Amino acid sequence: MLDKEYISSNAVSISNNSAVAPACDFESGAKAVLQFLHDRLGFDLWMVTRANGEDWIVLQSVDHGYNVAPGTMLTWSETLCAQMVLGNGPHIAPDASLEPAYANAPIRDCVKIGAYIGQPLWGENGELFGTLCAIDPNVQPESLEQETDLIALLANLLSGLLQKGLALQKEKRLKERFELESLTDSMTQLYNRRAWETAIASEEDRCRRYGQKAAVIVIDLDGLKNVNDTEGHDAGDSLISAAGKVIRETVRMSDFAARLGGDEFGILAIECQGSPTIDLLAKRLQSEFNKAGINASIGWSIRLPSGGLPVTWETADTAMYEAKRAKKVC
Repeated sequence: MLDKEYISSNAVSISNNSAVAPACDFESGAKAVLQFLHDRLGFDLWMVTRANGEDWIVLQSVDHGYNVAPGTMLTWSETLCAQMVLGNGPHIAPDASLEPAYANAPIRDCVKIGAYIGQPLWGENGELFGTLCAIDPNVQPESLEQETDLIALLANLLSGLLQKGLALQKEKRLKERFELESLTDSMTQLYNRRAWETAIASEEDRCRRYGQKAAVIVIDLDGLKNVNDTEGHDAGDSLISAAGKVIRETVRMSDFAARLGGDEFGILAIECQGSPTIDLLAKRLQSEFNKAGINASIGWSIRLPSGGLPVTWETADTAMYEAKRAKKVC
């Protein structure tokens, strides 16, 4: 183990190293730490990851052989990091095959891992956020274990930047909502299309930086044209207004709901917990529409790092039209 004097001297050398220039945010800090550790210790792959449910998302990487880019998703419970966090294996394993929990981890069936390094990253309220970790295809010397305290120190520094960043992002989101208040649709009291597109772009940036989950729900009213043709446009406007009321009263406070145009609506579900949560929200919306006597088609999609929220929106829109075609309505 390293003594305090060693840690202190290395902390100073890190801050003075051009590769680890003072960072004011989590993203740039993570990039600097990964590059510093690669330069110091080697290893073919260094990562900062997000553990979100069963999703293990690579946020940043320094890769020299594994072809793992930011946005790569794996299954958390199958990783060595999951075992490390549970205390089933050490933070540094020069020979991962000698540690039963690491030797039996399912991820080793598809990735060659000779040596492993891992430290947890902690988010708000002391909750696990993800990991600072590294793997190499070759077994490393046992002297690598002497770096344990230094890597723990860097992980703690990143956790501090992370906690500050998450708090600032919450403040920024509230500020954005306040600034978008003027961009509302008078008929439904929901945000308008311009506000929606702004929110999609802002939330995509947060998802990319912090690996947060998000989803999009798209809603289209069934038979509005027939209502306009048979009962008049006032009746159609009343139907749109009633649909807006159902949406406002059903979505979570954190969600972003907008009228996208005509009789189409969108809901951006922020920091959701995955498909079961969104499926439940969609079913609740459908139930509330039914109670209000409103026929609507609903489609939804969970954000994937490979496409981001713009693609998620398109996928949800396609799912909505598939639901509409299945009912043979327009």
